[in-house]
Amino acid sequence: MNHQFSRATAVLTGLCVSSLLNADTTVADRDLTSRVLSNATPHIPSQCYTKTQDSQGRVVNPCYTCHTRSEPPNYVQDADLQLAYDFPAAAEENPWKNLYIDRRAAIRTISDADILSYIRASNYVDSAGRIIPAQRLAEIPTAWDYNGDGRWDGWVPDAWFRFDDQGFDRSPTGHYSGWRAFAYPPFPSTYWPTNGSMADALIRLPEVFRRNLAGDFDLSVYKTNLAIVEAMIREADVSIDPVDEQALGGVDLNKNGRLDTAKQVTYDWAPRNGRLMWYVGQALHAQLDGSLHLAAQLYPEGTEFLQTLRYVDFDRQAVNHLSARMKEIRYARKAYWMTYAALDLQAAEDTKEQHDFPDRIETIRGNMESGVSNGSGWVYAGMIEGRSGQLRPQTYEELAHCVGCHGGMGANTDASLAFPRKLGADSYQHGWYHWSQKSLAGLPEPVRRDGEPEYAYYLKANRAGDEFRANREVIAHFFDEQGEPIPAMLETLKRDIGVLLFASKPRALALNKAYKLIVTQQSFAQGRDVTIAPVGAYVYPWVEDGTPTGVTEPWLDKAP
Repeated sequence: MNHQFSRATAVLTGLCVSSLLNADTTVADRDLTSRVLSNATPHIPSQCYTKTQDSQGRVVNPCYTCHTRSEPPNYVQDADLQLAYDFPAAAEENPWKNLYIDRRAAIRTISDADILSYIRASNYVDSAGRIIPAQRLAEIPTAWDYNGDGRWDGWVPDAWFRFDDQGFDRSPTGHYSGWRAFAYPPFPSTYWPTNGSMADALIRLPEVFRRNLAGDFDLSVYKTNLAIVEAMIREADVSIDPVDEQALGGVDLNKNGRLDTAKQVTYDWAPRNGRLMWYVGQALHAQLDGSLHLAAQLYPEGTEFLQTLRYVDFDRQAVNHLSARMKEIRYARKAYWMTYAALDLQAAEDTKEQHDFPDRIETIRGNMESGVSNGSGWVYAGMIEGRSGQLRPQTYEELAHCVGCHGGMGANTDASLAFPRKLGADSYQHGWYHWSQKSLAGLPEPVRRDGEPEYAYYLKANRAGDEFRANREVIAHFFDEQGEPIPAMLETLKRDIGVLLFASKPRALALNKAYKLIVTQQSFAQGRDVTIAPVGAYVYPWVEDGTPTGVTEPWLDKAP
């Protein structure tokens, strides 16, 4: 047992929340450009310390959602992590100290009116419609200037969050930013609103995908290229508005053997058998000259994703909504292309290194200004809520946290989780919409590839609604006194995921207040999970490498 952890825990749990808020250890009190880590392994998320037994000693398995049988070109194959904890020595002590803080007394000091007023005030756009964080980055303080050149050289937020009836983001003057929102059933279970945050997702392809053969912006070309990318990621046909195949570059999109009007992108990609697929417009020429690539389950280089994390707002019917205030803006860009062979070799080398040097800590390249790399072509950047409530750049350590879920994990499709889950053509606006246009309420439960309802499957596997088993509201609504799922609730869930995903008004208020306390403390390096009471009983304070989870066979079937 690590006695240093025992001493730290005793000190931590002995402090009251108010003294923690005044501790001289906040990000706001030091240079944001530092690459010195307070947590040697920020890429290993807090959920990985979850105890895999419930209060009655029964084995539970929330691990299968992330660690599963991967499909090429994801060669990670990490389903074995369901069976035993696998940490380097430096990570055996749980570094996520915020999990042990009791915020209940501090929460009671914040009025409902105050927290609602706070979360309903935007920290992204001002009264004149200008993007606040972009303005702040235009004149950066020295403490934000990593390379000391007097300017911000990293990513600058440029989405307006003003969406049309096709999900495209438009500026106040009607200009297309290139971003397009898409709807998807949230991944189990950290990003369920009932567990503390609302999230959205936007995708953008480079300008070459938005131009026709003459070099002009063409919305039809852009929509078609987005559909082609969707078809490649999902390996499925995608319905589109009717387009003239000849005008888009002579590409047989519907694979009917002639150039005519196409109403779908037909997925038929088997290059070894001579069956290829092509982008349209100027992107077709870029693909032909080798400056752009296309392959199943891989995004083309230059693809960008944008996600915001928000507080949980609600209406009179307790339907949960995105708050105006943003907790975080998360940005990803595919900086370079890697072939299947290169990805396979990289996964093999990573496996060998973990075997030969089990205690060697992964080095994450990058910094807070240029972003951090996951080693597989993607760069991550972002901003997070500062103590004043305004968004500030994330530190290197805070950004390194992103690599845990978007690096080597079996559930990923080219480092992404949301877009492969995008709603299809039978959904509102064909799945191209933002949660501000239509809420999660009324969405049917997604179904796994094995035919099982996905969220019910998770509830049965975990016997709770979150990895920490701390969401008492979900447990009370969905489980009986013996800890078994209630069949009637699972039936209701099939028709409306809101009954599971939405937090009640009292819970949403408490979650919002709890996170505001973390913001005031600026203690993100100790954990961003929105916990109200300590969850120490449900996570290991220290766990030796190789400790069995109690799961004897990996759960392998992937969700959609």
